[in-house]
Amino acid sequence: MTQAELDTILQEGEGYYLEFKENVNSDLAKEMIAFANSSGGRIFIGIDDDNNQKGVTINNDLKSRIQTIARDCDPSVNINLETFQNILIVHIPEGNEKPYRCNKGFFIRNGASTQKMNTNQIVDFLQQEGRIKFDEQSKIKTNYKKAYSPELLRTFLKIAGIPQIMEDEDILRNLGVLNENIFCLNNAGILFFTEKPGDYINQCIVTCVLYKGTEKINILDRKDINTDFINTINESIIFLTKHLNVSYKIESIQRQDILEIPEVALREAVINAVMHRNYFEDGANVMIEIFDDRVEISNPGGLPKALDQKDFGKKSIRRNPLIANLFQRARFIEKLGTGINRMKKEVLQAGLAEPQYEFTGFFTIIFNRSKVGETVEKTVEKTVEKTVEKIIELISQNPKITIKEIQKETGLTRRGVEYNIDKLKKEGVLNRVGPDKGGYWKITN
Repeated sequence: MTQAELDTILQEGEGYYLEFKENVNSDLAKEMIAFANSSGGRIFIGIDDDNNQKGVTINNDLKSRIQTIARDCDPSVNINLETFQNILIVHIPEGNEKPYRCNKGFFIRNGASTQKMNTNQIVDFLQQEGRIKFDEQSKIKTNYKKAYSPELLRTFLKIAGIPQIMEDEDILRNLGVLNENIFCLNNAGILFFTEKPGDYINQCIVTCVLYKGTEKINILDRKDINTDFINTINESIIFLTKHLNVSYKIESIQRQDILEIPEVALREAVINAVMHRNYFEDGANVMIEIFDDRVEISNPGGLPKALDQKDFGKKSIRRNPLIANLFQRARFIEKLGTGINRMKKEVLQAGLAEPQYEFTGFFTIIFNRSKVGETVEKTVEKTVEKTVEKIIELISQNPKITIKEIQKETGLTRRGVEYNIDKLKKEGVLNRVGPDKGGYWKITN
């Protein structure tokens, strides 16, 4: 501390990181825990509310008294003391064991003041700090027998290579998804072992969308996936592979299908989104969005609070540890913390640009569909050609095929099918003979 720094502090006054106290009193504890529960800060003892330097008598007795107040907080608050002239400065770092409380309750820093938290605020605080895990919370009001699917457990055990030598309840208990005290599934159990978990946890639905162009304007296809998490991953990949380009490589007598964006990278991104999303945020879904030039996979929640952006891809923080553990048991992930590097490696080997990442209230992975040096127009042309060829093939096999039947075979929306048929009509490739009902299609060229 220097005199110049102190003068600046006195001029600016109290703030989010600064608190002035004329002397030590019973309010010191709540100021300490407010800083520990927030981002840390300093308390200047010897300065009054008008920012005047009054000073205090600094001795071992005063320092010991302050240390005792810090130790009596629950948990104890770590502090450092600094003396400058007749002012005692208490340094409080952000705590590692939040939430902290004193005998007056739980407090947090709000601007330049200290605010007491009510029950709802404490719950929200615990959720944001990751002290309450969504996946471990029991779904008390859910009828266990109605929700639970034995078939899904059998499938999970087969994938995980776990022999079924115990009763279902014992297996579920060992997997950590059954609360034996009140005999109900927790949220992780609902997500993995119910056929339609979205009926119980609405925000677990994954929304897949195919757009025409590069903006979120014209939707050609959409699917809301509401099934157990194992099938959710599989159905998400099916949607992606249906709408992305495929090339072929023939070695010997075997033909190898090669997706324009490696399936391994896409699967890793989808699992990451489902596994790490913030399920306490119930106003948005995991989104899988396909544009002409890119694929975006996003989940609500951004990076976990404990993970700094500079450590992204190097360290792994489990926002939902039980969900992550079940995916690992099912061999959907190899080792936590390696997925980002695996995605990067796969797309670079495919000749694509490195994935991009956005960290906001959402976490978004962006895959470029164009190979390095390839134009967006070329990628779009291939996508259109693939769709048109499929529609012509279906019509040639069944000239009386309906729009609805084409939808089913191609996976397009009605609007998407009509768009492509209108295009073929304008190009003189296709004609409609007779009325909508009872007529048929005629390929003219």
